[in-house]
Amino acid sequence: MRVALVHDYLIQAGGAERVVAALHRLFPEAPVFTTIADPEVVESCMPGAEIRTSWMQLLPGLRRHFRKYVLLYPAAIESLDLSGFDLVLSSSSAFAKGAVTDPGACHICYCHTPMRFGWNADAYAAREAWGPVLQRLLPAVTERLRRWDLATCGRPDLYLANSSVVAGRIARCYGRQARVVHPPVEVDRVRPSGPPGEYFLVVSRLVPYKRVDLAVEAFTRLGRPLLVIGDGPARPALERSAGPSVRFLGRLPDAVVARYYAGCRGVVFPGEEDFGIVPLEANAAGRPVIAYQAGGALDTVVEGQTGVFFQSQTVEALCQAVGECEALVWRSGALRLHAEAFREEIFRTRILEVVRSTLGSRTGEAWPEALSATG
Repeated sequence: MRVALVHDYLIQAGGAERVVAALHRLFPEAPVFTTIADPEVVESCMPGAEIRTSWMQLLPGLRRHFRKYVLLYPAAIESLDLSGFDLVLSSSSAFAKGAVTDPGACHICYCHTPMRFGWNADAYAAREAWGPVLQRLLPAVTERLRRWDLATCGRPDLYLANSSVVAGRIARCYGRQARVVHPPVEVDRVRPSGPPGEYFLVVSRLVPYKRVDLAVEAFTRLGRPLLVIGDGPARPALERSAGPSVRFLGRLPDAVVARYYAGCRGVVFPGEEDFGIVPLEANAAGRPVIAYQAGGALDTVVEGQTGVFFQSQTVEALCQAVGECEALVWRSGALRLHAEAFREEIFRTRILEVVRSTLGSRTGEAWPEALSATG
């Protein structure tokens, strides 16, 4: 059985790319098809993988302008030659689910979210801090992309969603049911180490939609120590608004971040994410999380057991949640055990179960022999 992996683009290293890397470790012989790829990103997340790119790879300025080529991705993803492959696993937050496969092939789409640009363009533009000229072009671009997205939503035989919230979006946008398979978390990268310190921690890209401003203002008001790890365009404004109890550490190596996780009193997660790995990294270090009650956190945070929620994105609500977190007794072993349920081995097992059952329903076999060597 020939297996292919498909991904939107390999131009940045984030949560979606971790999923593709995990899929490649499960199917190491499978080539990875994508519209464009940065060799440094490929080397960092899946060294040695066979990468097959589209004609978009020849376009200038891909690293800086890959988002501006948005109208080209549908044609590029459809141009990928997937003929001869029996099983196609796509990792899609926009385009990969529209890949064209052989008529008899099985296509399973791991969906990080339906295309944001097509379904929630205003929020996407605000998230990316686009200027007024680009925003004026939004309606026409959005309509064109949404039409393509709807026209191709029937191509996968099965959808997998990374969270319950995303499964709901798939149902609303595509009219398709999706099974939730949470993405893998590198829990062994972060471990408990000694008693908690006095500081709270934020680990995030510093962009407006992450709502790090809430944490900065809340801890400035409380006068409690907060360390912020990460960088981004919002950093200067955040630093100007921060009081003396808030420190910005910038981008740090993973090993250093792990030590800060282990030494903190708790981790603040003030934004809304499709899934969000930070709460589970906090738990892997034996620390609770204070999370906004929305998005993927609804799947990963257990109120009063692995963290506390705040229900509105206000400074007052976050300050109250900090007090609630400090009043509870947290057991690092229990927090760690919760995070371990999201390790990569669990993800791989669930993906194989889905592949086996899907192929089995098509072939009438309970266990396709062609997959026995990949487990």
